[in-house]
Amino acid sequence: MNVSLVVPVFNGDSSLPELVSRLQPVVRDLCEKYELILVNDGSEDGSWETITRLTAAHVWICGIDLMRNYGQHNALLCGIRAAKHEIVVTLDDDLQHPPEEIPKLVHKLAEGYDVVYGIPEKRQHGLWRNLAALVTQWTVRSALGSKVPQGFSAFRALRTRTRDAFEQYHSPFVSVDVLLTWASTRFASIKVRHDTRQFGASTYTFRKLASYALVMMTGFSTRPLRFASLAGFCFTIFGFFVLVYVVGRYFILGGSMPGFPFLASIISIFSGVQLFALGVIGEYLAQMHFRTMDRPIYTIRGTTRS
Repeated sequence: MNVSLVVPVFNGDSSLPELVSRLQPVVRDLCEKYELILVNDGSEDGSWETITRLTAAHVWICGIDLMRNYGQHNALLCGIRAAKHEIVVTLDDDLQHPPEEIPKLVHKLAEGYDVVYGIPEKRQHGLWRNLAALVTQWTVRSALGSKVPQGFSAFRALRTRTRDAFEQYHSPFVSVDVLLTWASTRFASIKVRHDTRQFGASTYTFRKLASYALVMMTGFSTRPLRFASLAGFCFTIFGFFVLVYVVGRYFILGGSMPGFPFLASIISIFSGVQLFALGVIGEYLAQMHFRTMDRPIYTIRGTTRS
């Protein structure tokens, strides 16, 4: 059992040395062969210089430098595709995912699963970040039909052969969790420790996570379109009953229904539904537009290995 560790790095200059020092004894006791792939995702500090020094000092570390910031999942996909061993473990560079918890994931994976998530016992984030994370997770689970465990995280272990299912994937919008569901349904989760952030500050804001959730919904699911169709159908039925009521009142009471506010309200409701449906369709058209541009998932500036 050999393990490839994949860590996307963004402004992780200060945390990388400690991360490496804590990872080495863990994986050395866990497996015979191992490697650490550090993917520099367009960091604005000295992360790449630190990665270069670490690869020169440790033969088991490989560095990949992306030409700009593509996003965490794009960097993860780059590292997963570069992995050489049969098991891949992904974790963040900020040490909130304790390296000492990695054996739990790997041992759970050995029970016959293809993907195992490390679920934090208690998330060490702020209120808005936790709320945004819950919204994102609910969105992805809704889009996938609840194929992934409740509370999934970036701390995961997976079998490298699962990447064969998305070998030809080239869209710039990447969700590793969604891609993994294309390969298998053998998912599991296990409780792990989640430490407080010791270095820097998180770049994930509520707005970014909400935007990511919207991209996941429209990029990997047709449910919003179905919801828009259902809303249109329901309000069509509602309009039919309003018509029946108005016509019936005319024949029974001999007059039309008075009241401009009622008419204005009905028009506003129907107009709102139409604009909502157009907005959903517009999101899908935008996704199609960006995909037809054939933008790269990532571009590698260079690699380093001792």
